[in-house]
Amino acid sequence: LNLLPPLANLCLACTVKIVLREMMKLLFETRIIFSTWIFAFIFLQCHVKGSLFDFVTCGSVLKLQNLAHNVRLHSHEVRYGSGSGQQSVTGVEATEDANSYWRVRDATSGTGCRRGDPVRCGDTLRLTHLATGKNLHSHLYSSPITQEQEVSAYGDAKGEGDRGDDWTVVCDTSGGGGGGGGGGGLWLRSQRVRLRHSVTERYLHVAGARFGRPIAGQAEVSAVASGGGRGSYWLAAEGVFVKPNEASGSPGMGRAPSVERPAFVVSGDGADGAGLHDSGEL
Repeated sequence: LNLLPPLANLCLACTVKIVLREMMKLLFETRIIFSTWIFAFIFLQCHVKGSLFDFVTCGSVLKLQNLAHNVRLHSHEVRYGSGSGQQSVTGVEATEDANSYWRVRDATSGTGCRRGDPVRCGDTLRLTHLATGKNLHSHLYSSPITQEQEVSAYGDAKGEGDRGDDWTVVCDTSGGGGGGGGGGGLWLRSQRVRLRHSVTERYLHVAGARFGRPIAGQAEVSAVASGGGRGSYWLAAEGVFVKPNEASGSPGMGRAPSVERPAFVVSGDGADGAGLHDSGEL
């Protein structure tokens, strides 16, 4: 009989333990279900909003990825030692390099690329290097390694240059490589494009040739005729994309949000040292 109280206490303790375990299990399962619903809600919100805004807009700051060689369009305060002697433009493999950001601007002719306007296939624009304020540029000088048409960064302290800074967006409508074509005539961020120089009608291109010192391993960027194959295809990669204007009238998206605020998207061997000098020139 003296064993009954301890046994009763033991049974009570076991019962409490079982109840607590079941409560914790239920709470854990509830948390999983709640977290799943929250995740699904956020995913759907992002997907719906992203589907209304999946194109490049004027005023956006972005990196351009070359699809053939997986390098980002890049510039820096290193000048060509041959050709024009202007600031060099290269391709780098690093995705986090701040010197690979370019701002989408109106063409020198002033075609009306207002901040937040969607960029359409066939539009002419300028790409201004964010760190140095120079514009992506080309002219009839020869590039240092491949002897194709030189591509440089050019312009004054205010980012103003000449018509050699203008590039036309040529969208790929075949649906191949890095995203589909179409997009209602807009430059989609998932769509590969070519950039055709407005004056010489040559295409921004990476052949795979690499520099030596002082920018060892960086790829030469040039402009080539006849499309240039896969080396002339680019994709809008990392960047800060300005939300579209309400007045933009983008096809297929109805009325765009009236508030303008940034939307963050987290979305060959060359000759050794060809044309390069240790003084910081190519």
